[in-house]
Order: sequence, then C-alpha cells, then structure tokens
Amino acid sequence: MLRGSRGRCPACGEGKLFRSFLKVADHCPSCGEALHHQRADDGPAYLTILLVSHLGAPILLASYVAWRPSAMTMIWTFSLGAVILSLLLLPRIKGAFVGLQWARRMHGFGARPVTSA
Repeated sequence: MLRGSRGRCPACGEGKLFRSFLKVADHCPSCGEALHHQRADDGPAYLTILLVSHLGAPILLASYVAWRPSAMTMIWTFSLGAVILSLLLLPRIKGAFVGLQWARRMHGFGARPVTSA
C-alpha cells in the first residue's frame, strides 16, 4: 500500500503506477506487472471526501470562533483548501487502494496467465 500511495508499482516499487492524473497504467514500465486488474472505482473518492471533511470541519469551527471572518472569506478559503487537499490526497489514496488489491491478490492480481495450448 505504501508503494501505491507513492505512485509506484506495488510489485517492484520502481515503475510509475499512473499514466495520467488518476489513470492507472495497464502494465508497470519497469517490471511488466499487469495493473489493469485493479478495481478501485469510487472507494478512493469516498475516502478522500471523508478525510477532507473531517479535517476541514474542526478547522472551520476553530477559525470562526477565533477570528470571526466574513462569510465570503470563509467560503473562499475553505473551498480552495478543500479542493487543493482533495487533489493532493486522491491519487495517493487511489494508489494505496491499488496496492492493497495487489497485496491481497484481489480482482485477478496474482492469477496465473492463461496460456493457449
């Protein structure tokens, strides 16, 4: 999971896991591990929303009690903070999901390749 959260291949830790922002590569460029089996789906997005909201809510409350900023100031700052934090966390969480699936041999990871006779 740690290799995946760093954006590296869960098998070798060298090749890139993503070929674009959130698109998982079909194969590792270093070791050739097939990564197309992954089924992260909506799990990373839900976990990102959960973490961002649980981090943002107490900070929002504390800043309001301490400084009493205007509504527009709070809307702009916390919207921007939530977007930035989401964009930083989402690829790391998705990589960790793919790494977990690889480690647990879920969804076709670890299956023997089909050979035609």
